[in-house]
Amino acid sequence: MKKLFGFALALSIASAATLPNAKISGSYIEARNADVYTGACYANSEINLVGDLAVMGWKIDEGSIDGVSLKGLGVVGVIRATTTLGDIANPVNPTKSVLIVDQKATAIQRAALIKFAKRMGGDLFAEVVSVEVRPISLTFADNNMHTVRAKLSAGELASIETRPIVTSDQICRHESTYYPPLTPTSHAMAGYTLANTFTGKGLGTNWSMPEKRSAFVANFEIPVLD
Repeated sequence: MKKLFGFALALSIASAATLPNAKISGSYIEARNADVYTGACYANSEINLVGDLAVMGWKIDEGSIDGVSLKGLGVVGVIRATTTLGDIANPVNPTKSVLIVDQKATAIQRAALIKFAKRMGGDLFAEVVSVEVRPISLTFADNNMHTVRAKLSAGELASIETRPIVTSDQICRHESTYYPPLTPTSHAMAGYTLANTFTGKGLGTNWSMPEKRSAFVANFEIPVLD
């Protein structure tokens, strides 16, 4: 009997080891009102003056939350912070945010998208002032993060458009990725922002801030949220 139990236990462990880990994966984009690819001197000229506004967007290729499939859906977060996002000298940086969930989602899926965004954004979405519903699109022109052109739209409320950063975009000639992305990613590349807009309500401001080295394009993959 002991031998039979031991065999069954070993078989169960071996079977579990062969099961794939459940993941949520997809594409991500963000743009701020401060350069993320920059030199320290230029970053110091912006800190505490800008970098307090951002648009973040996810498109989910595969995965579910609490058994609710999010495949093919998108969610966008728009943030207004108290000071520059990512400033290590100000670890406490209260924010207000607007979440925009995919119009294609059902009511259950919309709740799951909100949960996903809060997991990915953490404290950035501690105070959500409103949740809007709009058609959401996030497209990458190719799968090479080094050359990709990306475009996000959330109805008329928010948009991002990027192109790759090139040598002529350098100002100090010793630029690097000064700030990390605002959310967990698998692989991210800084990008040049061609459009970064928010025209909605709830944050006390609207903006259009193109022509900055202020974007990231990325892939993400996280454990499933069940």
